[in-house]
Amino acid sequence: MNNHNNLNIKNLSLQDQQGKKLISDLNIDIKAGEVLSLMGPSGCGKSTLLHAIAGHQLKDFKVTGEVTLNNKLLNNMPVEERNIGFLFQDDLLFPHLNVWQNLAFSLPDSVKKKARKEQALMALKEQSLLDLADKNPSQISGGQRARISMIRMLLAKPCAVLLDEPFNKLDKQLRQEFRQWVFDLIKQNSLPVLMVTHDKEDIPLNAKTIIWPAQSV
Repeated sequence: MNNHNNLNIKNLSLQDQQGKKLISDLNIDIKAGEVLSLMGPSGCGKSTLLHAIAGHQLKDFKVTGEVTLNNKLLNNMPVEERNIGFLFQDDLLFPHLNVWQNLAFSLPDSVKKKARKEQALMALKEQSLLDLADKNPSQISGGQRARISMIRMLLAKPCAVLLDEPFNKLDKQLRQEFRQWVFDLIKQNSLPVLMVTHDKEDIPLNAKTIIWPAQSV
């Protein structure tokens, strides 16, 4: 279903309130199943770029250029209509909902109430996490919360994925396992991925990488 997903950024520029250009005329093309990594020092606009692509309001920045997903221009679309998944450093699970309820929350509105629980439980079962279904986020480990966040994002059926240092807060061994699991899921779902990271080890072997030296932004 997602074989033709394609994320394009054309002539995108980003400047702060003082008029300093953080990103200038960025052009990238990410095809289904591809990962493009952005590396650079803090404050060079990497995370802000992801928020601009996702459609979040950026009151302190001016963004110009075009964002296109599957040949559809996204620039004036609200966040919820862009069909872009976003995974952050923090898991952002709702503390007042249990695990399956957190997953059910992300399902499209067209999924009926009874089917929501069934689909959430099926997603957990597929990843051998069914025993977590009735637990609250505070009762499970950081690695498990990270996995639940990833599953929740994929259940929303995104056509592209943005990763903002999602492995940053995990210990080294867990980070390695989770990273591999995330990229396997992305490949299975044929999703174009734009990832921000400070760590070269986070970048899969076949990924393209853009490195921003501080002096060039």
